Amino acid sequence: MSTHADDGTSRERILEAATRLFAERGYDATSTRAIGEAVGLNIATVAYHVGGKPDLYRAVMRRAHLAQRDVATAALEQLRACGPSADETRAALLGFVDTYLSFCLSHPEVPALWMRRWLSEGAELKEIETEFAGPLVAEVAAGVRTVLDRAGIGAGVDVEMLVFTIVWTAHSFGQAGVIDPAGRRLGPRDLASLDRFRRHLYAVVTGVLDCGGSAPSGLRG
Repeated sequence: MSTHADDGTSRERILEAATRLFAERGYDATSTRAIGEAVGLNIATVAYHVGGKPDLYRAVMRRAHLAQRDVATAALEQLRACGPSADETRAALLGFVDTYLSFCLSHPEVPALWMRRWLSEGAELKEIETEFAGPLVAEVAAGVRTVLDRAGIGAGVDVEMLVFTIVWTAHSFGQAGVIDPAGRRLGPRDLASLDRFRRHLYAVVTGVLDCGGSAPSGLRG
């Protein structure tokens, strides 16, 4: 019979393998058998430790969400602690952006898991968005709005959409990078491309704040 320590180790190995495979292949293309084979365990043992495939997927997404939430909430606290002036608030907001981008680049499996869901992987498990993504985005958006209002900037900005924009671009760059004129894919390991992307993301965020969420006159419908 396994000891409790062995049980914990086996569960962790299963979750790590499942995270990697779900991120690489998606929910639909990853079988419990494949996860078991990746850690040298049979399906029955996998089920003993984590339950069926939906249970395992929920556990993987919950763990990814908690890592994401810890970073986001800590960065949000730093943002709330910034000085009240417009310049201090802008700088702190870019610090928030940089913290989240660094998280995405350090934990590429997390953006990969969410991007798989954007492609409707495991779409029947709608509680993933209801319990995890939705509340976190709402919390961050509310915190950013409070700080912007305190500084007297961004009055017309759709902060929730701004948060989504940061998420979409950070996740996408971390996974796909950019394509140069020669057709080469340059990802975050290419420091020049990373610096270029970071400066562009900063410009997007500050540009949204500067225009107050209004489109330039030539782009209005």
